[in-house]
Amino acid sequence: MLDFLFFFNSTLIGIGLAMDAFSVSLANGLVDPCMKKRKMCLMAGVFAFFQGLMPLIGWICVHSVASHFTQFEKLIPWIALGLLSFIGGKMLFDGIGELRSGCHESCSCPKKTGTVELLVQGIATSIDALSVGFTISEYGLPEALICVLIIAAVTFAICLGGIQIGKKFGTVLSGKSAIFGGSILIIIGLEIFVKSFL
Repeated sequence: MLDFLFFFNSTLIGIGLAMDAFSVSLANGLVDPCMKKRKMCLMAGVFAFFQGLMPLIGWICVHSVASHFTQFEKLIPWIALGLLSFIGGKMLFDGIGELRSGCHESCSCPKKTGTVELLVQGIATSIDALSVGFTISEYGLPEALICVLIIAAVTFAICLGGIQIGKKFGTVLSGKSAIFGGSILIIIGLEIFVKSFL
């Protein structure tokens, strides 16, 4: 079971799942262009943790309470839309307020992502990964654990890249990055929501 195809497929699943987290990481880097390496690793680690945890929870649900899980699955797009719209709207509101007051974002006046905000982002961007539990449901527990570890590792690397790119452009977009970052979060929420009906 643990052949090349298993690792290849797990990596592809990781890349696919990490795209929303990448976009949010990009937005966070835009908002806080002076983010330290420790905070970058913590942020990427939170996204990786939830991106790996959700498919595992989905796998457990399929192997225990599958009928209840399918009913809950219908709520996933609504939850993601609500959480990301709330955080994105707050960032937009703060960014517009800073522009009006003349406080432009720079290294002397950075807008940081708080712990609660980061946890909500981690949950919101990974909640749709619950359904991946169905995809890996034929795996035994050891294979499922290895698969989610690969997903987490891929997410961590992709999110670090997203934060780095965001930081680079955050310095260039000084004063407008919170508005841009908030808009990205709202768009991701809408994309997850719309995708669920296609």
